[in-house]
Amino acid sequence: MHIDFLRERFAAAGDREALIWRDQAYSYAWLLQELDRLSRELEEREIPVGAVVSVEADFSPRAVALLLALMERNAILVPLTSSVEEKKPEFREIAEVEAVVEIRADDSLHSWRTGQKVEHELLQRLKHAGSPGLILFSSGSTGKSKAALHDIVPMLEKFKVPRHTLRTITFLLFDHIGGFNTLLYNLSNAGCVITVADRRPDTICRAIEQHKVELLPTSPTFINLLLVSEVFRQFDLSSLKTVTYGTEVMPESTLKRFHALFPQIKLQQTYGLSEVGILRSKSRSSDSLWVKVGGEGFETRIVDGLLEIKARSAMLGYLNAPSPFTEDGWFKTGDAVEVDGEYIKILGRKSELINVGGEKVYPAEVESTLQLMEGVEDVAVRAEPHPIMGNVVHARVKLSTDETIAEFRKRMHAFCKDKLARFKIPQKVELVDQAMHGERFKKMRRE
Repeated sequence: MHIDFLRERFAAAGDREALIWRDQAYSYAWLLQELDRLSRELEEREIPVGAVVSVEADFSPRAVALLLALMERNAILVPLTSSVEEKKPEFREIAEVEAVVEIRADDSLHSWRTGQKVEHELLQRLKHAGSPGLILFSSGSTGKSKAALHDIVPMLEKFKVPRHTLRTITFLLFDHIGGFNTLLYNLSNAGCVITVADRRPDTICRAIEQHKVELLPTSPTFINLLLVSEVFRQFDLSSLKTVTYGTEVMPESTLKRFHALFPQIKLQQTYGLSEVGILRSKSRSSDSLWVKVGGEGFETRIVDGLLEIKARSAMLGYLNAPSPFTEDGWFKTGDAVEVDGEYIKILGRKSELINVGGEKVYPAEVESTLQLMEGVEDVAVRAEPHPIMGNVVHARVKLSTDETIAEFRKRMHAFCKDKLARFKIPQKVELVDQAMHGERFKKMRRE
């Protein structure tokens, strides 16, 4: 019932490409048949209607059909990909998973019941309402992962309005609000979803060239890796029309460099959170960090310099943390912003703000400046406790040069003296070899 509109669009799309997996195309007609087949199989496997079900799979046509078949059975979905393999037992326990449905690397389907009893009040309420649900876990980059519970019905509403048909890479996985949103957007508009085996810059560029990709939804961290690697010079990326970026603050230096290299590609900042969904957004221009966010079903306001959102598609609550909503239903994002008319500029998380003797420093500004330096491949900035100043700026830097730390510090101070206020220049510098991002290509500022 809830996805009848998707079934109608699949039927109308017929032999059009719905998904490309391992370089093989699968049509909307195939997807519809697989949806019907899996619906019968779930019945035969006695997966209860309305159960809390963990879907343990990476992107594949069968995994997509499985998600849709479970939605039709009013399941409360817990998508878990291989990126959280070690945390799966913990996440199943938090989500009170009643059944596990797993699609293995050979595309075979396996399922079992856990014996878990659902006791959480929010889960019971959703079950009684007879609505399909979605549980998304935060990346845990700033602490313990939180489990956000959604009613899928209001999330589906915005996909009932037809929009542009695009060929899109699934950079973010479906256990992330951005990946889930991308998948539903493309399926609801009879677009083509192109899956990739990994998220290395050469893999992504090869897929863009081979499958004539038009839209790449990604993160600022990946865009920086792409620029540093320069592998884009080996591929034909002329089909790419739009790159959307979100999940973290975009360093201005990265944005301007990408725009200078690819002036024909539209750069659009997106904004969304596991707790409220993905807002419609419009960047002032491709090389601007100013963005307008909102759209139907969303309200925004700024309180003490921090963004707050009220959304029809907001989660019901956390399963393992107190409610983050105000009494009148506003979600406190924790994102500090500047305002210019209808546009906002996101400065960074309040929790990551560095207070240096009473002066505010946002990590993204310092990172943006250091990334302009020759030989700097990546940088992550955070607060370092200091007995007098309260905090000083600590930078972990990955270099392509063979400089000593003393040589780099001297060059850094000379480079930054006319670009950053003195208190913003890192007082502690650490040279590292490892990547400074997680599985979702989001910068990890904590070690």
